[in-house]
Amino acid sequence: MYSESDLEAAVAGGALTPEQAAAFRNFVAAGRHTPVVDEEHFRLLTGFNDIFVAIAAAILLVAVGWIGHAVPPNIEGDGPSPFMGLFVAATAWGLAEFFTRQRRMALPSILLLLAFVGGVFAFCAFGAVVAIGEDYFNNNGQGSALLTAGAAAIAAGAAWLHWRRFRVPITVAAGAAAIVGLVLGLIASAFAGNGNLTEAEMAAMRDVLEGSALVLGIATFLFAMRWDASDPRRETRRSDVAFWLHLLAAPLIVHPVFSLLGLTDGAASALDGAVVVLLYVLLGLVALAVDRRALLVSALAYVLYALDSLFREYGAVELSVAFTALIIGSALLLLSAFWTGARRAVVRPLPDGLRARLPVLDRIPQPVAAAA
Repeated sequence: MYSESDLEAAVAGGALTPEQAAAFRNFVAAGRHTPVVDEEHFRLLTGFNDIFVAIAAAILLVAVGWIGHAVPPNIEGDGPSPFMGLFVAATAWGLAEFFTRQRRMALPSILLLLAFVGGVFAFCAFGAVVAIGEDYFNNNGQGSALLTAGAAAIAAGAAWLHWRRFRVPITVAAGAAAIVGLVLGLIASAFAGNGNLTEAEMAAMRDVLEGSALVLGIATFLFAMRWDASDPRRETRRSDVAFWLHLLAAPLIVHPVFSLLGLTDGAASALDGAVVVLLYVLLGLVALAVDRRALLVSALAYVLYALDSLFREYGAVELSVAFTALIIGSALLLLSAFWTGARRAVVRPLPDGLRARLPVLDRIPQPVAAAA
C-alpha cells in the first residue's frame, strides 16, 4: 500500500523519476475514474503488520504505564504517579526510533506519537500535583486551569521535538491540539476563582470557552489551509499534515456553533432543526471548496439529531431514526459519487485569487499507455 509520502521519498531517493511517479499517479487515478487530488489520501496501514505492531505496542505501553503507576510518589498515596506518564513517553519515543524512523510504519507511528505527547502531558500534570499538593487544587478552578495550561504548553513543545525527529504528519495536529488546550486553560483560569463558581458564572465561562474554541478552530482551519495551499496537487507529506489539522479544526468549529443552537442541551425545535440542516449544507459547500470531508463528518451527529427531532415534531416517532438515516446516508453517498463534479460547480465561480489557494480541479489524469 503506497502513500504520496512514499512516492515523494522514492523520488527524493532516486528510485523513481518525477515523470515515473506522475505516470503511476495517473494510472491509479484513471483506473478509479477520479482525480487523485479528490481521493484525500493519507496513510493509516501499510499491511496487517501495522495492526499487529500497534496491538503489541499498546500492550507494552499499558504495561509500562501500570508499572509507573506503582512507583512513588503517588497522588494521595494511591492516586496516579507522575512516573506513569514518564515511562509511557520514554517507551513510546524508544519504539518510534525503530518502528517510525526505520520501518516507517503508519498506524504504530500514530499510536506512539499520541502516547508520547499524552505521556508528557500526564507526567507534567501529575508531577505538579505531587509537587504542590493535591489540597491546593481542590476547589481551586484557577489552579486547575493553570495546571492544564502549563502541561499543555510542555506537551506542545514535546510534539515539536517529535516532529523534528520523526516527521509523522499527525504530530503537527497534536501540537496544535496542545496549544488549543493551553489557550483554553489560560482563558478558564482568568474566569475561575479560588472557590466554587455560581451557575451564572459557570454559564458565562462556558460561553466564553465555546466562543474561544470556535476562534481557535477557525485559526486551526486557516493553518490547515496554509499547508494545503503549499501542496495544491496533494503529492507530498504536507497534504497529510493538512488532513490531520482539518480533522482537529472540524469539531472545534462545529461543536460551538451547534451548541449555541441548544443541541448539546438535548432540546431542538423544528426551527432549530431547519437551521441545523441549512448550516450542514453550508458546511458541505465549504468541504467541497477545500476538498476535505472532515467538516461533514464532524457535524454528522448534530444533523442526525436535528433531523430526528424534525420527524418527531411532525409525528413520525416510530420511524424517525430510520427516515433520518435514510436521508443522510443517501445524501452522503450521492455526494461521494459525484464529489468531483459538485466540487467543480462550487469552485469555478470563486475569484481567481481564492481558487489558486485551493486544491486543483484539473488534475484529471489520462490512462498511461501500456509499454510495447
